[in-house]
Amino acid sequence: MLGKFNIRTDLALEAKESFEEDNVEIRGVRIHETEDEENEIHTTRVVIETENGAKAMGKPVGNYITMEAPHMSVPDEDYHREISRALSGHLKKLLGGEEQSVLVVGLGNREVTPDALGPYVVNNVNITRHMIKEYGKASVGGGKVNQISALVPGVMAQTGMETLEIIRGVVEETHPAVIIAVDALAARSTRRLNRTIQITDTGINPGSGVGNHRNGINKEVLGVPVIAIGVPTVVDAATIVNDTMESLVETMDKDENIRNLGGALGTLSKSEKHQMIRELISPHLNTMFVTPKDIDETMKRISYTISEGINLALKLS
Repeated sequence: MLGKFNIRTDLALEAKESFEEDNVEIRGVRIHETEDEENEIHTTRVVIETENGAKAMGKPVGNYITMEAPHMSVPDEDYHREISRALSGHLKKLLGGEEQSVLVVGLGNREVTPDALGPYVVNNVNITRHMIKEYGKASVGGGKVNQISALVPGVMAQTGMETLEIIRGVVEETHPAVIIAVDALAARSTRRLNRTIQITDTGINPGSGVGNHRNGINKEVLGVPVIAIGVPTVVDAATIVNDTMESLVETMDKDENIRNLGGALGTLSKSEKHQMIRELISPHLNTMFVTPKDIDETMKRISYTISEGINLALKLS
């Protein structure tokens, strides 16, 4: 009706949901869901197996693990500890459990809070490479240990260089076996803001969620496997209006007296309504991105949770 709509989201789960809304089945894409009722963590694994599936989803072939924790923005230490443990479990499976050199990269701009997730995470990662190089494994407890280094490359406006250029230079000099890249993401649904963690073995495209496309950081480009961890911290203006309209239509459908007022709106799919909203607010608001008002405290809390998950995953002995 309104044509193909390109939903702005970094989450593979949301990309898949958009096809389900239109009753479209994608070949070459598998989904597996698990529910941790005790800790209230819902995990969805989206596996893109074929190039056909990758083209339809707009994402590379690989694994996309999405952890949805509804209370992740709440200051509950016990709850965050369980999230860290769950995150470490997924990371360990992707890392393989072998002793190796790991480079943790914190992507984003430290001066812009919604984009500061990566730098904040790196602040709390246990760095060991320099100790092992200088004093040996005994300096960090001995046994099997990973050599962990970290990098916060900043953004082009701060350095005058592409993020990829900086990372490639460090990779060529230090030769890590694997890279863990952490970045803030964009979501389509407001309910996933600061409540969702995505882990993928396909790498990452910095800035893609807000339409600022940079070169991809992945194995094809760097020659090193890249595991990406991200949390959606922003949504665009059209998404918020869309969520509001969804609630309005649902309310209309429930009330017989005003049901007919919904009219044609109730017959449109989510993507069609989203496209209609984007056309109505363009060009004034369609480049505006919004983040929750408590983002400062939330970002500190979530970044620590993710760093603890990384620390647990990289601890071998």
